[in-house]
Amino acid sequence: MSTMRMRFRARMIRTRLGLFFLLFLSSSAVYFMYSAPGTVNEYLFMVQARGIRIQQNVRTFGAQVLEQVVRGTYRGTGGAEYFYNLDDIESQPTSSYLPSGFTYLPSERCPEKLPSMVGRVQVNMSEVALPDVEKALLLGNARVAPGGHWDPQDCLPRWKVAILIPFRNRHEHLPILLRHLIPMLQRQRLQFAIYVIEQAGDQPFNRAMLFNVGFREAMQDITWDCVIFHDVDHIPENDRNYYGCGEMPRHFTVKLDKYSYMLPYNEFFGGVSGLTAEQFRKINGFPNAFWGWGGEDDDLWNRVQFAGYTVSRPPGDEGRYMSIPHHHRGEAQFLGRYALLRHSKERQKLDGLNNLQYIPQVSREPLYTNITVKLSRDMAPMVANS
Repeated sequence: MSTMRMRFRARMIRTRLGLFFLLFLSSSAVYFMYSAPGTVNEYLFMVQARGIRIQQNVRTFGAQVLEQVVRGTYRGTGGAEYFYNLDDIESQPTSSYLPSGFTYLPSERCPEKLPSMVGRVQVNMSEVALPDVEKALLLGNARVAPGGHWDPQDCLPRWKVAILIPFRNRHEHLPILLRHLIPMLQRQRLQFAIYVIEQAGDQPFNRAMLFNVGFREAMQDITWDCVIFHDVDHIPENDRNYYGCGEMPRHFTVKLDKYSYMLPYNEFFGGVSGLTAEQFRKINGFPNAFWGWGGEDDDLWNRVQFAGYTVSRPPGDEGRYMSIPHHHRGEAQFLGRYALLRHSKERQKLDGLNNLQYIPQVSREPLYTNITVKLSRDMAPMVANS
């Protein structure tokens, strides 16, 4: 009898230890996903992107096998050598860029495919001080006005573009982005200004609300007709990724290195996106209710679809970007994003540009306009649906 009791107690102890271990693992996983969302989600996106790449590799291998079968069959008929390339099925014709030395008049609109746009560019991720970047860029481009305003003198710009960059505690990233972005925009002959919207205070980071603030403040400077929403840690690798707008909203970040240069999912709208000012007003801007990491880009995608737009993307390798490595803890994950996303359509008219209240502090720096704003949840009360 005592032996049976001892065995029973041993089983109970093992059961309790097992339950405790499972509870520990689950609570640790939840804590890690909340406290380090960037690491978790980037890993999940990376795994998903690699799965897509494996599918494409299998598809390519199958196409190669099919081509060899077709070649062998064609030879067996006694005909000439078979030269058709099955890869041509998916190739897309691309219009050529203007040749080097092509001239145009200052009274003419700037071409979209300039000889100054060379394609793939070298990316330098080494840290650099902002004064050094200012000195290097202003030395050869004295016409860059305070606040980061620039416009071409040899042609009329096709687009007046406001670049909006949400910002908090990324002082090592901003100089790297400016070092690459400003020369690229100049080669594209766009009239532009760069706005860095900096969140003050201790509230969770609200990327979407910062974009809304930046849009409203930028429109008080100039009537911009194109707005680019740009993460500070995304560096373009191809200057033919034209930062103008079009008839449909644009998603520029098609291939990001940390996602193995693959889209994590088709509705992915993060990193760098662009809309005309008219399009952005029509969708009522970004939602203001996403506090912390994640969800606001998916909500923007929904708003674009509900407004009757589709999303365009650059072809081939034009949409390649590199992500600056992070050396600090990421923003806390917004756990309520899925509940908000389920009601995107109902909230679109209630939350966005139309219910935003804020008090900004604006300063003109040599390469950008800084807009500092202290965000709080009562700055965007839900408006009544009219």
